[in-house]
Amino acid sequence: MITETAKMLDKTQIRQLISDQMTAICTKNTDRIMSHYAPEAIIFDVKPLFQKIKNANELRRAWDACLPCLPVSFGTEMRDLGIFVSGDLALAHWFWRFTGMEQDHPTIQTWIRSTVGYQRHQDRWQIVHEHCSVSFDPETSKTLLAIEP
Repeated sequence: MITETAKMLDKTQIRQLISDQMTAICTKNTDRIMSHYAPEAIIFDVKPLFQKIKNANELRRAWDACLPCLPVSFGTEMRDLGIFVSGDLALAHWFWRFTGMEQDHPTIQTWIRSTVGYQRHQDRWQIVHEHCSVSFDPETSKTLLAIEP
């Protein structure tokens, strides 16, 4: 039986993993971003081509193409984090956005919704599924840039 203390420790480890990923994105460190993914991870991302990324190698290529488009300096803001743990599986969901960018920078200037599935492998949590999305207006099919979650 898993104790509440063990669940709290698991949630803390996942919270730290998420924080480390956000920092890695801001420092444009692909190796650090990728260090949290299982090799067979499945990813649905907001970045084009908006299709399923079938493994960590494909995701690395996507980040390598994306990171140079970001400004030299920026941050991220995160809110509404929820983490659920059951044994060696966990789910987390949250809203996040880029901060500190010029208003006219082409990088998406809206809240991104992330839902991530984790699996514990040898006492280490790894991402096995990730889904990121943005809100859109169904009448125009345009991304809603100024919306607050």
